[in-house]
Amino acid sequence: MLNKLKYFLILLICLQAASVMAQVNPYSSQQQQGYMRDTVKTAPKKLTDEQMMDTLRKKEDHKKDTVVFNSKFVKVTSERLLTDSTQVFALDTGLVNFENYNPLYQPRSPRIGLGITGLPQRSLLYEPAKTVGFDVGQHALDPYMLTTADIQYYRARVAYTNLSLYTGGSAEQIFKVVHSQNIKPNWNVGFVFNTIGSKGYYLRQGVSDINTGVFSWYESKNKRYNILTNILFNTLKAQENGGLVNDNIFVTGTTGLTSSNDAVKLSGTSDAWTSMGVYVKQFYYLGRIDNMRKGSDTSKVLPTNRVSHTFYYNTRKYKFLQNDPDTYRVFPDYYFSSHNSRDSLTIQHLQNEFTYSFYLRGKSSSFVKNELKVDLGLSYDFYHYNQSVLDSVINNFGTKITQAVTKSEGNFQNATLKAKLGYRFSDKAGLDADFQQVAEGYNFGDFLYDVKVNLAGSKRAGRIVLEAYSQSNKAPFVYTNWISNHYIFTGNSFNNQKTTSLSFNYINNQLRLDFKAEYFLINDYLYFEAQPNGIDATPKQASTPISLLKVSLGKNLTWHRWHFDNYVVYQKTDNTSILRTPEVYTYSSLYYAKLLFNVLNSNIGFNVRYNTPYKAPSYAVGLGQFYNGPDVTFTSYPVMSVFAKGTLFRTNLFVQYDYANQGLFSQGFYTVNRYPMFNHQLKFGVSWTFYN
Repeated sequence: MLNKLKYFLILLICLQAASVMAQVNPYSSQQQQGYMRDTVKTAPKKLTDEQMMDTLRKKEDHKKDTVVFNSKFVKVTSERLLTDSTQVFALDTGLVNFENYNPLYQPRSPRIGLGITGLPQRSLLYEPAKTVGFDVGQHALDPYMLTTADIQYYRARVAYTNLSLYTGGSAEQIFKVVHSQNIKPNWNVGFVFNTIGSKGYYLRQGVSDINTGVFSWYESKNKRYNILTNILFNTLKAQENGGLVNDNIFVTGTTGLTSSNDAVKLSGTSDAWTSMGVYVKQFYYLGRIDNMRKGSDTSKVLPTNRVSHTFYYNTRKYKFLQNDPDTYRVFPDYYFSSHNSRDSLTIQHLQNEFTYSFYLRGKSSSFVKNELKVDLGLSYDFYHYNQSVLDSVINNFGTKITQAVTKSEGNFQNATLKAKLGYRFSDKAGLDADFQQVAEGYNFGDFLYDVKVNLAGSKRAGRIVLEAYSQSNKAPFVYTNWISNHYIFTGNSFNNQKTTSLSFNYINNQLRLDFKAEYFLINDYLYFEAQPNGIDATPKQASTPISLLKVSLGKNLTWHRWHFDNYVVYQKTDNTSILRTPEVYTYSSLYYAKLLFNVLNSNIGFNVRYNTPYKAPSYAVGLGQFYNGPDVTFTSYPVMSVFAKGTLFRTNLFVQYDYANQGLFSQGFYTVNRYPMFNHQLKFGVSWTFYN
């Protein structure tokens, strides 16, 4: 029965997307001769974990033994984890959070949006970005974009492939492929491919996203030189329907089962974002290098001096297309054409960053006492931008025609000074500081000063993280230099938005408990707001400081085979009319875990998400911004999903009935004004891993 199920899942994936297979022919005459010459008769030398894996792989290549390859043969890391040392970690092949595959509904970072995956979104909770430098201000499709920070690098003793499919029929389909293999023991290459396709639950909700890229990690044999490279491409297409004509669909309209017939306000508008980027980071270790867990497959190489260089080139294009008249007055006005829009913004970004790091530590193998780390860096960023719209011009023959016309173009640059300091007093106490300051250029005056103190006790006592940071940011490009058919913001002058934050974080892994209290003081807060009795989103700046207290608690409980995972957030601000977020958000998951048939690790249960009512934001089509529009507060009820998930051999799979309680309290729900969310849907997901 299990074998039949296995082949059925393979067939299902093949029907949804083309599978990727990679094979290496191991049968070379040199390898075979070398293996036959191994006639050592003395006592065998004890092998390290790394040598043992090579030996097992060689046996498999020559068919002299049967080896079952698994995740232990593949290690993973990221550019962030390689910042101060060379380290790798085991693959995560568990079931935790597997059913929450959607980037919009992560338990600890929920988002609101226009209805389905792939459409514009923003964070439900207050989650400020701790960055400095140039910001275009367009983030509505960010979760669907593949960036250099998302790339994982592998150390694979065998070829590794993962195929993932998540589908709810035509309403939502997500397919992902990751493949990686070592072409040499110290050189790994791979590629990634993601796609999102959807027709949605209402008219004109189509989504077509494609992310693809290749990556490589090379490490010299002496462990001193590393180079990370990746080339990424993104194409994101999302239709914009302007919302439903019937604002009371869940009260006087349909039950949500025939929503595909409900009229929408726009029928020929869409967003199209594209991105192409090349990233190269190389670093070299000077002087003495130390090795923790030497001989282990997860060994950690620590330098005493390090120099690094990062090269990054990226081109992004943001396009908005309108092909029909604005019958329902979705747009506030038009400047160039009343029926058609071809708004386009292209930004080219070139970055070079140089960093020197030095580390002071004792020669003890533990490296945990009196260790000092200092990073000093300089980043230079060059930008070129071009904005165009569809406008009427007179050609060389004196005829009036309509074509794309450049309305704004220019260059600017930033030079940013960076410094990081880390001091570990012992394995129980440490200090980390991060300083970034834009010293010259377009964003002159931007800064981020961040300090953390880490205090750890025993496993039972847990650990504490204290953090304080101050941040200043220039207004994003869309606030001051935006030109489009329906929105023009030029010549605006805003003060830098300044944020000061203090936080206390207690983490106890043994008790499966984490608690965090954060306080934010925001001066000159930047946001979009409609004019009185109007629909036009206009950039604004708060005249008084805004305070926000955010308290979050996570606690997981276990009783026999029952698991009860919980996360709750309380937010309180002194200006709810400007900073619109719910006061309370909760997520709970109750499930029963059991090993079935001695091979299937299974979880059966349900998830519940809930947030208290708050003034819902509106969305500006053609601008890509959520703004404070009419003071509309929607009723709020829990959203429940019932699921069954399990692990079979190398496969994780789940079946989920999303929004299973639709019709119990209400016929549907909103998170953004005029845009109803998804309906109940049976969903299926499978993640299949191959080691060969």
